[in-house]
Amino acid sequence: MEFSNTPSFFHHGPAAATRLAVSVTLSLALLVGDSQFGLMERSREGLSVVLYPLQWAVNVPLSAARHAGDFLVRQSELKTENDALRNRQLALAAQIVRLQAAERDLAELKRTNALRVTRNDQGQIAEVLYTGRDPFSHKIIIDKGGDAGLIDGQPVVDEAGLIGQITRVQPLSAEVTLVIDKHQMVPVMIQRTGVRAILYGYGGGVEVRYLPPAADVKPGDLLQTSGIDGLYPAGLPVARITAVERGSGASFARITSLPLGGIDHGRFVLALPVRDAPALILPASAPAAATPPPG
Repeated sequence: MEFSNTPSFFHHGPAAATRLAVSVTLSLALLVGDSQFGLMERSREGLSVVLYPLQWAVNVPLSAARHAGDFLVRQSELKTENDALRNRQLALAAQIVRLQAAERDLAELKRTNALRVTRNDQGQIAEVLYTGRDPFSHKIIIDKGGDAGLIDGQPVVDEAGLIGQITRVQPLSAEVTLVIDKHQMVPVMIQRTGVRAILYGYGGGVEVRYLPPAADVKPGDLLQTSGIDGLYPAGLPVARITAVERGSGASFARITSLPLGGIDHGRFVLALPVRDAPALILPASAPAAATPPPG
């Protein structure tokens, strides 16, 4: 079939080259007119208003996704930072506790050393290692022993008063029996009146026994070592009387007291040297009988 002579039912318009030339010419004219006279300004503003809802609808999902990602990243960063700050706070709290303990130990050590200097004797400063394991006795273990020249019987004090007495010495440690132990007795004197008595431990505290009801003693009186036993130096604070009970039919007053030394706290103690036992005073020997003259 011959198509070249077939009549066309559709109008095809100008040729492609013509359309291209017209389009280029119009584009150049619009560019020049817009740059020189702003011909497209109003059209551009109107178009932007018309297209703004479409732009907003397109950007909303992207913006939401971006904000969600930023939120999750920020939350993760905040959690990491919070964990780091919490760990740092715990470390600082532990460090503060250690520093406070070291400060207390240093202050106590200074007071104990000042006590040794004040007494001007050959006392040995020792550190309390632990308490005795026997639940029926009251003892502590210190870190000085035979290596430091300690011996049985030495009094042990702190800055507040008498704590106890060394009862067993090992090469590198020593055992101190506290004044509250039921086997301990300390000769004391009431500071206010000079009345002498014996302070007994009863396994948790101390009390004065065998004083008559009429004895001049009252709550608040200070008990200090009398020194008459030749073991404890005179004048060491031991306890303070807390209560005095005078029964009408009792032979002795019931006197309770509170130890002054750090029997259940404190870390440093001072072991005092044992006093020399008092020399025995022997009676003078009788004069020799005169020899009768020979008869």
